[in-house]
Amino acid sequence: MTDKAMDELSAEYLELRLKREHLKHEWEAQDTKIADEMNKIETAMLDVLNETNASSISTDNAVIMRRVTQRYNPTNWDAVYKLIERHSAYGLLHKRIHDGNMKDFLDQHPDEYPAGLNVDSRYAVTVRRKSST
Repeated sequence: MTDKAMDELSAEYLELRLKREHLKHEWEAQDTKIADEMNKIETAMLDVLNETNASSISTDNAVIMRRVTQRYNPTNWDAVYKLIERHSAYGLLHKRIHDGNMKDFLDQHPDEYPAGLNVDSRYAVTVRRKSST
């Protein structure tokens, strides 16, 4: 492939990336507005459910249900790790590896490569716009 062909491909790539970024920003702006409106409506419906102490209300269009959601945010991770270890409750954690931290760890401890750890390595293309001078 010639330098001219690569130049044309890179120019087209940069143009498409710019279009995609523009479309993404437009979509995100519209999505934010819609999400805000939905949140206002959800708040109004929750207010009615709370005021009437109802767990659900049926309308011609839908069934609106009130539910309790919970999120757990430890402030003492050492205590949480000890609890998990004591009960072998590893299911309390998400099963995923932080790629960057694992790479750094293995770089520093090459003899500690755990059995069963698969690595998916691929070539990728990075295109950087040159600054015009």
